[in-house]
Amino acid sequence: MKNVVLSLGAEFPAFNKKSVVSIEKGKEFYDLSYDEIKNAGKWLVMFWWPKDFTFVCPTEIAEFNKHYNDFVDRDTVLVGASTDSEFVHLAWRNNHDDLRGLQFPMLADTSKTLAEELGILEESEKIAYRATFIVDPQGIIRWVSLYDLNVGRNVKEVLRVLDALQTDELCPCNWQKGEATLTA
Repeated sequence: MKNVVLSLGAEFPAFNKKSVVSIEKGKEFYDLSYDEIKNAGKWLVMFWWPKDFTFVCPTEIAEFNKHYNDFVDRDTVLVGASTDSEFVHLAWRNNHDDLRGLQFPMLADTSKTLAEELGILEESEKIAYRATFIVDPQGIIRWVSLYDLNVGRNVKEVLRVLDALQTDELCPCNWQKGEATLTA
């Protein structure tokens, strides 16, 4: 199998998937659709991890959660995802101190259809690579990053790129929010 990752300029695929949004009994699950996000006119940051109950993944998920309000302040919906089921997500949240208070949905792509459409399935185990997509309010992919299964990503870099994209201007190397942009 050869991965063909959806990239810049492509339309983000529609989805409707179960997600875990709470550990409170009776309020754990929610059917999340991309139409809901797109119709709200918001940016989307969707980040994927390979497997629940692993070692690197919770460090990333907890770090994204620490910056949850930074994404909200940028009019952005944050969604975490893997190919594990909603029941595995819920068990992991219930059993891991850093995951109990998550403020964003954990999407369950058990059919692997969304991961496959995005082109981020690892060939042998059919699990998602560490992928991050930034999607603008029109549904167009504006940034993609992929990491090896063993390497965690930098959440502050995701925020930096989101800030740069939202300026809709030319941003030089290492640009940070509040700095001058370039003129064409």
